[in-house]
Amino acid sequence: MDYWEQTSTWWQAEFTEGVDAEYVEQILPLAAEHLRGSHHVLDVGCGEGQVARVVTGAAQVVGVDPTWSQLSVAVQRGGAPRYVSGVAGALPFPPGTFDAVVACLVFEHIADVDDAIAEVGRVLTDAGRFVFFLNHPLLQTPGSGWIDDHILCEQYWRIGPYLVEDTTIEEVDKGVFLPFIHRPLSRYINAMAAAGLLVTHMAEPAPPPGFLARAAEYRDAATIPRLLFLRAEKLLPVL
Repeated sequence: MDYWEQTSTWWQAEFTEGVDAEYVEQILPLAAEHLRGSHHVLDVGCGEGQVARVVTGAAQVVGVDPTWSQLSVAVQRGGAPRYVSGVAGALPFPPGTFDAVVACLVFEHIADVDDAIAEVGRVLTDAGRFVFFLNHPLLQTPGSGWIDDHILCEQYWRIGPYLVEDTTIEEVDKGVFLPFIHRPLSRYINAMAAAGLLVTHMAEPAPPPGFLARAAEYRDAATIPRLLFLRAEKLLPVL
């Protein structure tokens, strides 16, 4: 089943064009900040292109995605980026094409994660940057969530089986199902290290005010981050 072709219209309605507070208040500003000054940017898993469109000062922005129903909307919505059909594990570009790569909430849906991260390293120039957004691997582990125990009079965030890599099909909205692959953070970091990518910045931002205003059930857990942000740079070769 191609979940992404089937759910693209839902995604576009719920998470793009200024509708979603986490994108507007948190993700897009972080992307713009950490991609500033880049000249050739690749957006891996670009969807309908909202991250690609916020990149400013770039001479060239390319979005790549395997989902035609996303790419067609990206083209319709215009802007500077151009779009290419492709998958993260086999990017259709020569080595060293881009001085920045961004991936936003994509790699937790990719089965061949090692190949995908290796491809990021391959298409980056030396000293190029990788701007990487993930659903927080620890705090968004399957089975995790806010517990309000009225018997013991305790409130806490339960952590699921963090060290177990697991693929689940989650109902993210009524009748809307998407696959998620949970991996511990070390899995991503070690794959990045193998690709010559050195983490230079990490952030675990609290949920933004606009999200909390719409998600009353999350307000008591506002100190639990939903997002993990990493910035890495491709190491220069040792001479």
